[in-house]
Amino acid sequence: MGKNTTIQRIGVLTSGGDAPGMNAALRAVVLAADHYQIEVVAFRHGYKGLLENESVVLRPHDVLHILQHSGTVIKSARCQRFKTIEAAQQASSVLDENNIQALVVIGGDGSFRGAHHLAQHWHGQIIGIPGTIDNDLYGTDATIGFATAVNIAMDALDKIRDTADAMDRVFIVEVMGRDAGFIGLSSAMAAGAERMILPELQRDKPLTIAALVKHIERVQKVRGEGSYVMVLSEHQWPGGAVALAEQLEAEYHLPCRPCLLGHIQRGGAPAPADRILGAQMGVHAVELIRSGATEVMTGIRGQENVAVPIVDTWQKKHPLDPNLLRIQHEIFNPVKKSQRNH
Repeated sequence: MGKNTTIQRIGVLTSGGDAPGMNAALRAVVLAADHYQIEVVAFRHGYKGLLENESVVLRPHDVLHILQHSGTVIKSARCQRFKTIEAAQQASSVLDENNIQALVVIGGDGSFRGAHHLAQHWHGQIIGIPGTIDNDLYGTDATIGFATAVNIAMDALDKIRDTADAMDRVFIVEVMGRDAGFIGLSSAMAAGAERMILPELQRDKPLTIAALVKHIERVQKVRGEGSYVMVLSEHQWPGGAVALAEQLEAEYHLPCRPCLLGHIQRGGAPAPADRILGAQMGVHAVELIRSGATEVMTGIRGQENVAVPIVDTWQKKHPLDPNLLRIQHEIFNPVKKSQRNH
């Protein structure tokens, strides 16, 4: 793949669920492009805005002070219509009308599926930047937004522990990540939760209400009366944290309170790790374009920049760290520790 120094104009959009650090990535794309004398055209509201030609030229002075803000200054959206061939052809025409030679897509697996779909109908280069709090894309150690989401969940769990200790209550904290337990595992470990219910664990051995109650009772027997905090990944229990709390109270008379963190995990100032990651990946995306690459995602593996085939990002599985899973699920489990000591 030869270096493409003829690139003069590139497009950029943010698509799907917003993630803290998207603005940092956008800023880096604009600054890196300016460094190489490339003009950047942003399409507002993701693929929807691309179809409607919601375009705006971005220059360095437009993005200098956006990296400390969450969300995305060029807005995002979900666009089911983009799955059609007609939409991809329309997007191709819009890109050509704007003299776009390469497109940078900042988003998650749905956004990258859209990018791959577009690539079948457009001749330009396409580069993906992984922006999703779920951290579920294959090929990169981290995605933009994950570190901030874990920080927010950990902070909430720390605060919940205070009131749980005061009242000797069971708390169920529901976090995002319906198909991947990265936020659940990391926040549970960082906050010292007694239990976590993750998609990966549910696939191996689904948890029953009886087994959960037994674990709670054993923890209380080992430690004495006190708090019990569990982290529940969304959609891993019918009715979520509210239904589970109601069931524990009604059937087993356990004083239990649910707490749904929801979309607050997407907000707040991006953590330093996400700002730095966004900067690295934004610059790398522009340099990948100049190298002639297309249909790849920027990634970080062991502090090294990598280019990952975009179809691999959702076709291949990004597993949880087995060592972290072992530590939190087994080593830090007070019931298993008690069983070993006896």
